[in-house]
Amino acid sequence: MSAYGAGASPPIPPPTTPAQPRAWLTIFTAGLALWVLTVLVTLLTGNTNLVPTLVLLGSFLLPVTYVAWAFAHGGGGELTLPVVAQAFFVGGVLGVLAASLLETYLLAPSPWMYVGVGLIEELVKLLALAYVARHLRRRSLRDGLVLGASVGFGFAAFESAGYALNALITVRGLDLRALVETEILRGLLAPVGHGLWTAIAGGVLFAASGAGRWRITAGVAWTYLAVAALHALWDSMHGIAVLLTMVLTGTSYQYRLLQLGYLPRPSPAQVHLFTLLNWIGLVVVALVGLAWLVALRRAAELPPPPPPVPPTGPGGPAGPGTAPIA
Repeated sequence: MSAYGAGASPPIPPPTTPAQPRAWLTIFTAGLALWVLTVLVTLLTGNTNLVPTLVLLGSFLLPVTYVAWAFAHGGGGELTLPVVAQAFFVGGVLGVLAASLLETYLLAPSPWMYVGVGLIEELVKLLALAYVARHLRRRSLRDGLVLGASVGFGFAAFESAGYALNALITVRGLDLRALVETEILRGLLAPVGHGLWTAIAGGVLFAASGAGRWRITAGVAWTYLAVAALHALWDSMHGIAVLLTMVLTGTSYQYRLLQLGYLPRPSPAQVHLFTLLNWIGLVVVALVGLAWLVALRRAAELPPPPPPVPPTGPGGPAGPGTAPIA
């Protein structure tokens, strides 16, 4: 007789959702095809009703792809798809709004402005991350990396949409080429920008806090200042490259024009040197952030340390075969 009784059938196991580690690739290929199709149709028809579709697809395609990749490689437990989606959208919008409010008090463009932008944007993204993760009962380094990246890429997506719209609207009308170029450039640079910096800060914050309240340790504070510095260097690299170009190749005539408040016309050689220095600086900043992220990811994959062994001998618990001291 069956163990389930006569005529009874064994219970049907609950349905399970198969893991889809390459779902990010499907998202990317399908989204890229739709974006290219939208670009072509918009150029052929001149239909401005397609502009919002073009802006949203181009701004969100790569950030959503990167978040899907991070979730496939680090999700599980309490990090469900709704939690990650909330971090992307809610955290991203809150970060953009808070940064916009605070950055209105910054001064005119200067080195200190870039420092202020880095400090403000990294702070508001970290606060947005803490808000969306406030109900998690378990917080680990890996969880912080995934959710931090989600908040950072959400911030990058909404910010890129704004930049794309600004590039589109010119005094001569709508410039679709500028919009497409802006979306391509910001999409390619997305993985070494906001998503990277907030993943690092989120991982360190989660590792320091654990399952308890949020803890702002010295490590968390230094990490925040370091990622803000990387952010400031990234934003100011154009000015740094200009300064280095003038120091290395500037003429006395160009220096006099600079002292008078005029920007001298660069020579072709200076233009090439500026471009080289600018990209070298961006690559160095990106490599520093990526190396830091890789180190944190490896630390997250290490097994937890074994529990401490209680001491034996006088004053400690008796081991096997040892008679207690009377």
